[in-house]
Amino acid sequence: MYDVTIIGAGVVGASIARELSRYKLKTLVLEKNIEVCQGTTKANSAIVHGGYDAHEGSLKAKLNVWGNKLYSQLTEELEVSFDRIGSLVVAFNEEEMKELEVLYKRGLNNQVEGLEIVDGDRARELEPNLSKEVIGALYCSSAGIVCPFNMTFALIENAIENNVELKTSEKVESIEKLDEGFKITTSNSEYKTKYIVNAAGLYSDKIANLIGDNEFEILPRKGEYRILDRNAGDSVTKVIFQAPTKVGKGILVAPTVHGNVIVGPTADNVDSVEDTRTSSSGIEKVDELSRKSIPNLPLNQSIRVFAGVRASSNKKDFVIYPSKNAKGFINVGGIDSPGLASSPAIAKYVAKLLNEQGLELEENPSFNPKRKAILGFEHMSLEEKKEILKQNPKYSKIICRCESITEGEIIEAIKRPAGARTLDGVKRRVRPGSGRCQGGFCAPRVMEILSREL
Repeated sequence: MYDVTIIGAGVVGASIARELSRYKLKTLVLEKNIEVCQGTTKANSAIVHGGYDAHEGSLKAKLNVWGNKLYSQLTEELEVSFDRIGSLVVAFNEEEMKELEVLYKRGLNNQVEGLEIVDGDRARELEPNLSKEVIGALYCSSAGIVCPFNMTFALIENAIENNVELKTSEKVESIEKLDEGFKITTSNSEYKTKYIVNAAGLYSDKIANLIGDNEFEILPRKGEYRILDRNAGDSVTKVIFQAPTKVGKGILVAPTVHGNVIVGPTADNVDSVEDTRTSSSGIEKVDELSRKSIPNLPLNQSIRVFAGVRASSNKKDFVIYPSKNAKGFINVGGIDSPGLASSPAIAKYVAKLLNEQGLELEENPSFNPKRKAILGFEHMSLEEKKEILKQNPKYSKIICRCESITEGEIIEAIKRPAGARTLDGVKRRVRPGSGRCQGGFCAPRVMEILSREL
């Protein structure tokens, strides 16, 4: 019998797992995919939002601002790259300037730090490539960027190192309420647990339905993106938004922690949570609106387009609550933007709800909050390179020339707790296939290593 079972291993499920590993609990994470970070988490904007966009009093507002503040210490403990580069919401006319005033006041009410409204000239001092048509901007110095994949992998690795169990390829098919706790039947096995946290992302409403809870519905919303080569990395230094619309925060242009530029997303309601197709019309919209903000954006240096689906709900807010149908069952649904920024705070909020439901949270004295990142050979000093080559000659063999990724790094990604099991999993952990050729040269060699090591 497990104390807590978490369904879903995206950034939210991984955050909750890591938070619960602080306590003397027997915790299990079930993931339907072959490895973690295969749903919404692997296809988002990678932005740690400041918290001025969410409406006052909403869960999104509270958890975004709280989560943003937790990021600095959390990413330091987990050795995850996080840059608090700041964001600008730009306005091109007086009507949009009024919208910035609304966001500014909302941000102050939400207790967002580092907010100010600046004129067009000051905005261009902060972001030199910004359009001359911009007449003003809302500047938020507390916004930042992070790698959502590495964040998720770091969280789940640290959770496993602190005795959380992870079982992948375990699709939940039914949940039965017992006299004490629940019985979960998956595609492969059965598990008994006292408490359940439903963090199933795009499928969270379907998991809730399994215990007769029909209080919310996921309304999938697709966003299309473009990624530019690292040669275009100096095109923008901050996260650039346009004044928001009813369906989202608009097309953004932002650097990534790896030195690329990300552009997008669109916001289109779709029928299927699996609809990650890109379209010529969607990418044309991304291109047109991104150049409105940054006219000289070198879109000809594009190396990839992709789409992700957001787990928006009919409640217009995060849906985090104990089910009325089954005590001990916590729903964590509707986690769309700013879910990545909010995830550390969501984890703490869920732990509190579990405690209120009767789960005893006794601190684990052996909890270790620190996790060591995989060493990136390209970023080592000469002395560090010499030292690691003495320890592991596999670091002498370059597999991905675009990103200078070695065989040693790829093997480490496979051997880690919750290690890579797929070509995509290796790519998201240590980046072979993320460069200009998009795996054209290195993919067969990575597959050979996966086959050999597994």
